[in-house]
Amino acid sequence: MFIGSSSEIVVFKNWFILHFTENNGMAFGIGLGGELGKYLLTLFRILAVGAITWYIISLKRKNASFGFIMVLSLILAGAIGNILDSTFYGVIFSQSTPFNKSLLMPETGGYSAWFQGKVVDMLYFPLIETYWPHWVPVIGGNSFVFFRPVFNLADSAISIGVFSILLFYRKHF
Repeated sequence: MFIGSSSEIVVFKNWFILHFTENNGMAFGIGLGGELGKYLLTLFRILAVGAITWYIISLKRKNASFGFIMVLSLILAGAIGNILDSTFYGVIFSQSTPFNKSLLMPETGGYSAWFQGKVVDMLYFPLIETYWPHWVPVIGGNSFVFFRPVFNLADSAISIGVFSILLFYRKHF
């Protein structure tokens, strides 16, 4: 796919769309600024993976609940997935543009250095597309899409893990 291109999943037409985008930073495209920011973000992610791994191992030794270990494992798996994407994606793929598809292992090399790649996001669920009523101050009359973020499976694993902890396992903190 070209960067920015979309494809509706026929069975789920209008509410499940594959939309190819590349995220340069954290959630919602928030970045830390330049190369140093990417290195710091990757370092933080690696430290977080190490801490979560250590915590899961310590919980396993204490015979903690299986469910709590599973939701922490979801967060761990999502973090590892995003690390792998940002570490290798820029090295093994050429730059995606609205006019050129990225190539795997191009002869000229990837579009960025190690740890400087972007994270691919493709899942888009615009569940409700409507307009704000005209009487709403400032935003009245503008379009509104409920659940606008484009995300990936790693983001989903992290989100499900965090929400599960908040709903079911707060007592562990």
